[in-house]
Amino acid sequence: MQIKQLYTNCLAQGAYYIAHNGEAAIIDPLRETQPYLNLLKQNNDKLLYIFETHFHADFVSGHVDLSEATGAEIIFGPNAETTYKSKIATDNQEFKIGELTLKVLHTPGHTLESTTYLLLDENKKPHCIFTGDTLFIGDVGRPDLAIKSTLTQEDLAGMLYDSLRNKLMPLPDDVIVYPAHGAGSACGKNMSKETFDTLGNQKQKNYALQNISKADFVKELTTGISPPPQYFAKNANLNKTGYKNFDSVIEQGAKALSLAEFKSYKSQNDVLVLDVRNQKEVVNGFVPNALFIGLDGQFAPWVGTIIKDINQKIIFVAPIGREEETVMRLSRVGYDNCLGYLDGGFETWKNNSEPISTITSIAAEEFKSELTPTTKILDVRKPGEYEAQHIPDIQNNPLDFIEDWINNFDKNEKYYVHCAGGYRSVIAATILMQQGYKNLIDVAGGFAAIQKVGIETTSFACSNK
Repeated sequence: MQIKQLYTNCLAQGAYYIAHNGEAAIIDPLRETQPYLNLLKQNNDKLLYIFETHFHADFVSGHVDLSEATGAEIIFGPNAETTYKSKIATDNQEFKIGELTLKVLHTPGHTLESTTYLLLDENKKPHCIFTGDTLFIGDVGRPDLAIKSTLTQEDLAGMLYDSLRNKLMPLPDDVIVYPAHGAGSACGKNMSKETFDTLGNQKQKNYALQNISKADFVKELTTGISPPPQYFAKNANLNKTGYKNFDSVIEQGAKALSLAEFKSYKSQNDVLVLDVRNQKEVVNGFVPNALFIGLDGQFAPWVGTIIKDINQKIIFVAPIGREEETVMRLSRVGYDNCLGYLDGGFETWKNNSEPISTITSIAAEEFKSELTPTTKILDVRKPGEYEAQHIPDIQNNPLDFIEDWINNFDKNEKYYVHCAGGYRSVIAATILMQQGYKNLIDVAGGFAAIQKVGIETTSFACSNK
């Protein structure tokens, strides 16, 4: 028996490769299929099935391309409907992979079609469950993402309560839980950094599996959910209806553009310039009006959050050698309309004496020396981060909702911008500059550096006493 977790940190996502006696199945694959094809070839396995736990909202799955490449059957659980060829399994239906058995456990609640797959070993003993977004380590899936449903999030939360107690909790404690996501995903509230655990341990530690009433469970699950990123519904629809072939997306997007071609595209109003280098490089110089979202952070989720049009035409500036990676990671969240990248990277732009924008970035020590009671500060972290600890007497302006507050301030004033570690503040600064803000100062290292130099901070609870 081979079970391989293929974890992608940028998306906090786990796909799974299961094989026995030369036959294989893959659960929740990412958009790029080549890593799976390589595994099949290396192991001399034949892919029989591609199992989807639900219509993913936070990434575009690779199920359609992988099926076309291998002939494997796409399997969804009950209540799923697709416009491409797939098999909609029934509850408790079983599929064989060698001498292993994968059993369908319909577990609605996160979405109506959400399904857990129970793997039985050669002796039909329960070995592990692939829970998708039904059960995470330390958490469960949010109940507000079902597309085109007349049910409320409270209705779905109630379904999830029943699914957990009727389908999963009766399983043996030594069964291993393999979820679709870990910490950092927006598909839950408080996921653990661990990417798997035993069911018995989760019964002890996971709040959702405790002895609580359905009413209390529903209240807990539906309280404090931040609105889902705008791209979630679009990704879920792509997973339901299909998408462009991945190889054609790469061929179109990973195209080297001369400086003249790049400038020609840049002059068009419907083309976005994206800079994906490290923020430390970007503050020292970038193409005017470019949007920064760096590959070294949670790139794909921030692309999906910030760039509203999933069909947006994009040209980009990337570190040398990471151009194809950029197109691939954009495609993971359905941004398939790249037109190419600046050949030679930012050096080409700079060495040809083109105009350059910069962002003033200062160390936390300098920020501390300039800090006064009237200093204007933009804390662009998430509300939960702000509530846990923040500089006194300033408000929270989350990057996630920048469109809601970007026009609330005097664009000629000086603003110090900080996040948690220095990544999101530079994203925010490039957006603010596009909208005419004239005097922005990035605090390098973010709130972590601010705390280290001894600047006074307070929590939300303390600031409301």
